[in-house]
Amino acid sequence: MVKRNKKFQSGEGAQYLTRTAALRKLQLSLKDFRRLCILKGIYPREPKHRAIAQKGATDIKILYHRKDITFLLHEPIVWTLRDRKIMNRRIRYAQSIKNKPMQRMRLENYPEIKLDHIIKERYPTFIDAIKDLDDCLTLLFLFSTFPALKAVPRNLTSMCRRLTVEFMHYVIEAKALRKVFVSIKGYYFQAEIKGQYVTWIVPHYYPFQKNQSRDVDFQIMTTFVEFYSMMCGFVNFRLYHSVNLMYPPKFNVSLDSKASQKNEEIFVSERIAALNTELMRTTRDSAEDEEELDLELLDKDAESENLQKIRDEASKVKKHKTLFKGLKFFINREVPREPLVFIIRSFGGRVSWDKTLFVGATFDETDETITHHIVDRPSLSKQYISRDYVQPQWIFDSVNQRRLLPTSKYFIGAVLPPHLSPFTSVKSKEEGGYAPPEEILVKNPNALNKKKNKKTNENEEISVDEIEDLDKETEQVRLDYALQKAFNEENDNTNTEEEKKSTESEEKSKVSKMAVKAGQLFRENPKENKKLTKQEEALRARMVKSRHKKLYHKLVNERKKKQKETHLLTVKRQKIDKTERLKQVEKRKEERKKILSS
Repeated sequence: MVKRNKKFQSGEGAQYLTRTAALRKLQLSLKDFRRLCILKGIYPREPKHRAIAQKGATDIKILYHRKDITFLLHEPIVWTLRDRKIMNRRIRYAQSIKNKPMQRMRLENYPEIKLDHIIKERYPTFIDAIKDLDDCLTLLFLFSTFPALKAVPRNLTSMCRRLTVEFMHYVIEAKALRKVFVSIKGYYFQAEIKGQYVTWIVPHYYPFQKNQSRDVDFQIMTTFVEFYSMMCGFVNFRLYHSVNLMYPPKFNVSLDSKASQKNEEIFVSERIAALNTELMRTTRDSAEDEEELDLELLDKDAESENLQKIRDEASKVKKHKTLFKGLKFFINREVPREPLVFIIRSFGGRVSWDKTLFVGATFDETDETITHHIVDRPSLSKQYISRDYVQPQWIFDSVNQRRLLPTSKYFIGAVLPPHLSPFTSVKSKEEGGYAPPEEILVKNPNALNKKKNKKTNENEEISVDEIEDLDKETEQVRLDYALQKAFNEENDNTNTEEEKKSTESEEKSKVSKMAVKAGQLFRENPKENKKLTKQEEALRARMVKSRHKKLYHKLVNERKKKQKETHLLTVKRQKIDKTERLKQVEKRKEERKKILSS
């Protein structure tokens, strides 16, 4: 007899486990299981056939792969979680009998979860860890703004604050910052670290208000923060040693002082003061020398076009790194200091503020060597002739455009130009995405005018040339026809009337073939083109294999969504331009009325 497997004992039925079955197998509570899955990077799976995976059950359940759960069985953290469960029971017993020495002793011996081996498992190389820094930094910067909460302990927020300041110091020393942008969410920053682009968001500073609703589960977020803080510590250690800096760095201001823990404003001022200090180095910095050597090698071997492009890009990046070198900035009290201090110091500039209000100022407002004074108010009572007074947007736009922009558009009280995002991809524009006219003008100042002039000039030139050529050709044809006719009249006597008719008809047909006729414009019908494209798309969809159909439809839907977004943006822009034109017309009418009345 052949032994046959029962139903759901092979295939998809045996590959998946429900969450309750996983908890039963691991012998853990739901809270500990969630924590373990976050730390190990295990997540629920979506099966191909849910009914088979759920062993005939119709309701939707959370399913995990059986291999992932068996992988968790050999994890040492599972044993520490079980030890914690036992220790919690013992602490409760000591509490019930009111034995405080026993309770204190058991709290001191409370088992700690070690995450070093998990970081080595999840990130086998240093580059893998840098690739995953985007979410890590965004979450750490968010938690660094939180005060002590019930679910968020004070030591966790202070750790986040220290790690973020350390990372920002590395970016300043390595001059790794490339792009910046201000939005409603916060400040977007992008840095180039070891050839990888890392993007993160720093939220705007507001006084923290406790959220009454329970939409956010802080316990799940704190597990992520525990893992990311350990990972960021390892990354910072490696990065500091790559730039020959001492780790952990010693700041002039203490970030973990009791006054800063109680008052949020004191902590923010101390953190900004820490950004404005130089760190201790282990040896002489040789990063610049290495870069110069690399550029020299490229100069020698720059024969092909690709090497020439690489060399040009490297020289541009080198200039971009020292954009604010030799410039001194003074920040007024109403300007947000932290992002500006970070940007200015990252590009080689020197910065200061009012020392009577905030800690860490390096020079006074009366210093005559100050080149730029950053102000965010409509007017100032006292101004110095030796410096430029600009709004904060000038720094962001100069960094994104890789050059020092003229300050005339960014004076005090001036209407600022649109703040364009440097993170818009070029691919989306090539595929038919929306590109605002301001962005086109930034890259090519005369792009819009050139397009209009080209279209009009080309149409005019083509029409004149065509007319002249047609006139010449028609005159030549007429002369040829007259000569042929005269020759035929001379030979009329020799030929019969039938022959004459036949020759005349042949000659006329030849002449009609040789004649040049004016061309007619062919206008395409957009409705017919739409029909053809729809038919082509339908045929293309039929040709796609069944296993790739889902992916094909997904790509088509994404393209349609992008086209819809671009159309809505263009319509919105047209409306804005229309209202601006109407306003200008009304202003002109009012001015004319005033002139006539005067």
